[in-house]
This record gives sequence, C-alpha cells and structure tokens, in this order.
Amino acid sequence: MKHTLFREQQLSCDLGTAWKFFSSANNLSEITPDDMGFIVLTEMKDDKIYEGMLIDYYISPLLGIKMKWQTEIIHVDFQKSFIDLQKKGPYKLWKHHHEFIPNEEGVLMKDTVEYELPFGVLGEMAHDLFVRKKLDYIFDYRFRVLSRLF
Repeated sequence: MKHTLFREQQLSCDLGTAWKFFSSANNLSEITPDDMGFIVLTEMKDDKIYEGMLIDYYISPLLGIKMKWQTEIIHVDFQKSFIDLQKKGPYKLWKHHHEFIPNEEGVLMKDTVEYELPFGVLGEMAHDLFVRKKLDYIFDYRFRVLSRLF
C-alpha cells in the first residue's frame, strides 16, 4: 500500500540560498538525526544537481543495522523543484518531491514523499508499528534544524 508524507516549512532566506542548500546531498547529514547513521558516500565536487544523478548513502534506519541506499535525481526544475527516487534501499517505493516557492517571507519549502514498504501485510504492520513514527521523527528533526539554520 502506498503512503504519502507531506510537510511544509517557511524558510527565512532567499530562493538561491534555499536551492543551494537543499539541492546539495552533502547537506543531508546535517538535517538527519545522528542515530540514523546517515553518511553520504558519493563524492560531489561541485554540488550541482542534475537529472540522472545517482547518490549513494549508508543509513541505519532500524536497530543500528547499516544498509546502503541509492537515489536517482529523476527531475530538476532549477530553483523550483526536484525529485529523487530510491533505486536501492529499504523501501519498495520512495519518491521524494522537493518544492521551493518564493514569497514575501522568504521561501516556502514543501516535501511530498510517496512511499511503500516491501513484504505486503508484514510491511504494513511494520508501517503501523514503527515506520510512520520513525519518518515523523526524522522530518520533525529536520524542521527543528532548519528553523535554526534559516
């Protein structure tokens, strides 16, 4: 079963600053809780996001078990939005749409994540028991960090 997580946050910065920060995978570990063991493996020298870009990570989402995660940037609309899609990782589907909307107060950032767990009914049980709570925890953490940064 597909699930959707939606979050939005007002950032007090200009569009160029928001885009530069969020389109750089190197900043992901800064906005991910330490207990997730999140490490970006792909070296990105110029930090420019582009369609077809593959990014590899290590993440420990459950019980400290380290696993590889790979995402591909499948869509980029410069300084407006981008979409990353999981190629390898813990989900059957993970599609994350990032949007940036300038306004009088800075930039409204929107995250829409479509995701699905593997293992059918067992995956749904895991979702209800802990996965949804873990995702809320991660995105709540991001909100707090971004409130301090922007």
